[in-house]
Amino acid sequence: MRILTVVKQVPDSNAPLKVLPDGSGVDQTGLKFVLDPFDEFGVELAIQLREKRGDVAEIVVLTLGTDKAAEALRVALAMGADSGIHVVADAAFDARNELYYTALLAEAVKREPAFDLILCGKTNIDLDSGAAGAALAEFLDLPHVAAVTALELTADGKSFTARRRVEGAEEVVECALPALLTIEKGLVEPRYPSLPNLMKAKKKPVKALPVGDLAGDPGFQAATRFVRLAPPPPKPDCKFVDGEPPQMARELVRLLREEAKVV
Repeated sequence: MRILTVVKQVPDSNAPLKVLPDGSGVDQTGLKFVLDPFDEFGVELAIQLREKRGDVAEIVVLTLGTDKAAEALRVALAMGADSGIHVVADAAFDARNELYYTALLAEAVKREPAFDLILCGKTNIDLDSGAAGAALAEFLDLPHVAAVTALELTADGKSFTARRRVEGAEEVVECALPALLTIEKGLVEPRYPSLPNLMKAKKKPVKALPVGDLAGDPGFQAATRFVRLAPPPPKPDCKFVDGEPPQMARELVRLLREEAKVV
């Protein structure tokens, strides 16, 4: 069994973000980038499947981005993946067009020997659209199960049973391999790569593939147009109500009725 995990390098969710004055994007000066937390779930699941089973021959990790994006690959390799594929783009490449981004990933996957299982995070925390996994499955003509919270492969490795949360219930899906799954938070707990493993990861093979070598459909390139990025509006100042409890209650009701107009 060959497993592919798709990862992306994103800004650290704990880092303060500053929008550029012209609204063209985020100021990346001094900004810390990390392997997307949801993609970590996919990498960890692949490793655990290999630890539990004897038929996982290879775990490959794939990303698209600038030279800096190779850092995300190295983290995945340090966690336990065997090799990487880096679709290398220049700084001008607009990864915000998720449909075109995913179409290029699909072209890279098609150049590789067939994978039995492809794992992605449920979403990426930079765009938070959740579209990449489903789009990749569509481009590769694979069945797709989204937001998986539990997974059990059959003994022969030819099919699986997955569970996913739906509103007010849990859905159980049975599906044959090959297939693509997007992984929800809580299915696994990603391991922290040790320093020795981070050093060993530098020696694991990573194939560089220039993004210009991939024939992405221009229609997908034009499918999304980025207009402008803007920070959320500042929150209004809090208003405090003073006095005795009965007076405070009357004043609060007045404010809710006359100023906030919610009652």
